[in-house]
Amino acid sequence: MIEYFAHETAVIDNDCSIGKDTKIWHFSHIMSNCIIGEHCNIGQNVVVSPEVILGKNVKVQNNVSIYTGVICEDDVFLGPSMVFTNVINPRSAIKRKNEYQKTLVKKGASIGANATIVCGNTIGEYAFIGAGSVVTKEVLPFALVVGNPSKQIGWVSEYGHRLEFNKNGIAICKESNQKYQLINNTIIKL
Repeated sequence: MIEYFAHETAVIDNDCSIGKDTKIWHFSHIMSNCIIGEHCNIGQNVVVSPEVILGKNVKVQNNVSIYTGVICEDDVFLGPSMVFTNVINPRSAIKRKNEYQKTLVKKGASIGANATIVCGNTIGEYAFIGAGSVVTKEVLPFALVVGNPSKQIGWVSEYGHRLEFNKNGIAICKESNQKYQLINNTIIKL
């Protein structure tokens, strides 16, 4: 029994695992051997390449390409038209399928519209990648990064709000009231 929704224009290849209450919208293609968790939303015109893994409650906006080698943990947000890569030096005439690199997007991270994530990097828990950014290196947990190439300009809470630290290195999320401490470039929830 199918426990997910797929629009009639979606293409779902064989051997996919799709979790309960997931929704797959218009013109999206879910390729073979993907694992998509429960309560995900796959927007319009999305491609999920073979062997991609998406955790629970992953939100994929329209026109996103998720290529082989990508793993997104639970509660990840992928903004409209953002894209992953999976080969560092692609050439049309040279086959490099055996060179696909892994990209890991950790729990709760958000990637903004039109961002590009260059393969082989890890996006830390609850990191926030600004719209249009080009990520070329690792992103720390809770980091706020923007630009091309992206650079860290601050820190965010689990709710995605900018954290302003006092002289003691303590910040409070304005929505959740959760306290955070910054110690040696590491965020600790208090």
